[in-house]
Amino acid sequence: MTEEEYLCFVQPYEDALKNLRVRVDVLNQDYRRKYQNYPIHHIQHRIKQKESIENKLKINGHEISIDSARNYLTDIAGLRVICFFVRDIYGVVNLLKKQNDIVIIKESDYIGKPKANGYRSYHIVFGVPVYHTDGMEYYPVEIQLRTMSMDLWASMEHRICYKGNKEAEAARAFQNYAASLMRMEEAMEEFL
Repeated sequence: MTEEEYLCFVQPYEDALKNLRVRVDVLNQDYRRKYQNYPIHHIQHRIKQKESIENKLKINGHEISIDSARNYLTDIAGLRVICFFVRDIYGVVNLLKKQNDIVIIKESDYIGKPKANGYRSYHIVFGVPVYHTDGMEYYPVEIQLRTMSMDLWASMEHRICYKGNKEAEAARAFQNYAASLMRMEEAMEEFL
């Protein structure tokens, strides 16, 4: 995949990402106006870099090509929505699901059912319409929704354990940290 091919390929993913970012921001602002509160602390976004796309295709045993990326990857465009509380996450997800021009491609609730290592987050891939001069096509955008403490845990675990230096002691410690952070979140949410 050349750099020029990559740039042409990701353009509609960038458009889909921009579309979904605006929707999430509008929901947050509308919530703030109606309830003098808001569920989202902040939003991060990214388009997967060329090298990252190629590495993921290679690791998963796919040909490194535009067609393979289009057919096998649903996380080329990504949003990370950091909420205050777990109930905010489910509220944002429910509001997005009510929008009838986006479609759910894949959904994983790692809050209700955390991964064995303690990872908690809500992942949902939406097909987002992108209108071109010659028609409309859906492009996948993955949203990861987390609380601030889930994001802290995931960031630290990724830095310390994910890239290969995973010692059993560190893995056990991170499972314990995840449980402690979950208890802390639950206790704080009781004040609402």
